[in-house]
Amino acid sequence: MLISADGVRISAVHHPDSARDLAFVVAHGFTGSWRRPRVAAVMDVLRAYGGVIGFDFRGHGASGGHATMGDREVLDLDAAVAWARQMGYRRVTTVGFSMGGSVVVRHAALHGGVDAVVAVSAPSRWYYRGTPPMRRIHLAINHPVGRLVTRTVLKTRVSPRRWNPIPQAPKDLVGRLSPVPLLIVHGDRDAYFPVDHAEQLYAAAREPRELWIEPGLGHAENAVGPELVKRIGAWVNGRIPG
Repeated sequence: MLISADGVRISAVHHPDSARDLAFVVAHGFTGSWRRPRVAAVMDVLRAYGGVIGFDFRGHGASGGHATMGDREVLDLDAAVAWARQMGYRRVTTVGFSMGGSVVVRHAALHGGVDAVVAVSAPSRWYYRGTPPMRRIHLAINHPVGRLVTRTVLKTRVSPRRWNPIPQAPKDLVGRLSPVPLLIVHGDRDAYFPVDHAEQLYAAAREPRELWIEPGLGHAENAVGPELVKRIGAWVNGRIPG
């Protein structure tokens, strides 16, 4: 268990790599967990490229607290990044999916301390309701019955409190990442966020930046396969060589 800066207990796991000084910190999407098979599969592939840390965001899995949908989750990620540094990793990369993708961008801008950032299927802006899955998510997080279903069925506890103040959106912060390398990955069949989210992030970012629009790819960790994860691992090793 890690402890975030605001006192939330965060469940985490470490797969070490004593031969490398590079760690990947994997940030899952909404309702995810480092124990979920698809997240675990991503972590398993990345182990060929460095040490790997997985963790559960607040309100998810074995972590405490309540989910704030990308706001205070930056503190959970910061605790995981600090743990990587404490274990002696000289290079640390954050890899986030969907909600986790928004968090890795916001964390790098607000807290720093990372050497590269990879955002997969990340939203660029808040309150997006342009697709049926996102309308269902807004129903799930904004209404008491929706939060009850999310807690009992999806094992995810969402805070009933509205944002106050509204946190800065990823598109408004991504320009601060430079000179940290940024990779944005998005599928052209993402049912949650269309590719304009990735394009908006890329347009607002500064160099070094890269955008991959993947043909046929759906959404987040549930859609990525091992070959794409291998490409991400190789990209990170190429951008921040030891």
